Amino acid sequence: MSFKRLTFEPKVAPRVSVNDEVCEFPVNRVFCVGRNYAEHAREMGNDPEREPPFFFLKSLDALVPGGGAINYPRATNDLHHEIEMVVALGRSGSDISHAEALDHVYGYAVGLDLTRRDLQAQAKKMSRPWDFGKSFEQGAPITGITRASACGHLSIGEISLTVNGKVRQMGNLDEMIWDVPEIISFLSKFYQLEAGDLIFTGTPAGVGPLERGDKLIGHVSGLSTLSVDII
Repeated sequence: MSFKRLTFEPKVAPRVSVNDEVCEFPVNRVFCVGRNYAEHAREMGNDPEREPPFFFLKSLDALVPGGGAINYPRATNDLHHEIEMVVALGRSGSDISHAEALDHVYGYAVGLDLTRRDLQAQAKKMSRPWDFGKSFEQGAPITGITRASACGHLSIGEISLTVNGKVRQMGNLDEMIWDVPEIISFLSKFYQLEAGDLIFTGTPAGVGPLERGDKLIGHVSGLSTLSVDII
């Protein structure tokens, strides 16, 4: 078989550092769970009853490993913050049982699901996909990953976000409608999950707008802190 040269050099998949280790976690896909906290569902005008979860994806260029300064995105006047715990998968699998789901977890991180809310609202009104509102460059800052062997499997603990020193979001992981094993098991019925997949697990109530110059601090008990500046 003859070798054919590439028309251009492909992008390298993003990598997220692993806390307290000299290694990096290569990212495969970024899944996000929608409306997984009851109070957030209510503030968005939805019924928080325990219906099956739904998901959307963010493109890999949305990831900003380590956080830091990010640009206010184009084509929006209504950028919103959504603080989330992120699950990093270390094993592949499909049709994963609830009992075995945590065996596929490599570790956990803190992430922001930044949202162009005006574009999302327009898509909802027109019954169109959310891609323009959710998937865009620098729309998913994330901390380094803490191995599950170091922090345990997180199902309870504070999750919060401050903006310019003021608390905007405050909740507890045990308020999730669908817990981590349920999320993994459900998602694996529709996808062959792979090592390198990240799952943003939803946000508590208190989402709101951001402006240039805002300084954000995201926190999940037991994990490293996420710091982001909007420029």
